[in-house]
Amino acid sequence: MSRVGLKPLPIPQGVDVRLEGGRAHVRGPRGELERALPLEISVSLEDGIIHVSRPSDRRYHRALHGLTRSLLANMVEGVSQGFAKTLALSGVGYRAAMDGGNLVLQVGFSHPVIVAPLSGVKLSVEGPTRIVVSGVDKEMVGEMAARIRHIRPAEPYKGKGISYTGETIRRKVGKAGKVGARK
Repeated sequence: MSRVGLKPLPIPQGVDVRLEGGRAHVRGPRGELERALPLEISVSLEDGIIHVSRPSDRRYHRALHGLTRSLLANMVEGVSQGFAKTLALSGVGYRAAMDGGNLVLQVGFSHPVIVAPLSGVKLSVEGPTRIVVSGVDKEMVGEMAARIRHIRPAEPYKGKGISYTGETIRRKVGKAGKVGARK
């Protein structure tokens, strides 16, 4: 039984939600989002609270039940507060800068890497080694952060590369650190 789907979703002040024709339209102080909802799941709006229900207890309906409620909750939170992910660069000479609306990365290649933001996503640089990806759509913020990280993921031997702030990089011991190595 989906416990996530059963929780009612309160709508904060300043957020407008419209449910019509299998689509959800959410508007708030930070922007506007629209999404198609699964037709099997029924969504109702009563007294500023969204209720999500499913037609049966089949595994497919249980999965869609929690998913639909989570998607709606992310939309409401995105237009009211927004989402942000922070990336950290580590390595000698690794740095980030903004050039207009594009992000310019120096991450150990012979050339700078230019990254254009996705629509609805804002990139900013806090210091030469911190990148902040922010926006109202949680999926787009995560996708943009993953694309930036994919350019040079942190490697396990020295930890050089791009990683999420708070991410633990599992470090490996190099050849010299092996036990019982020949001399």
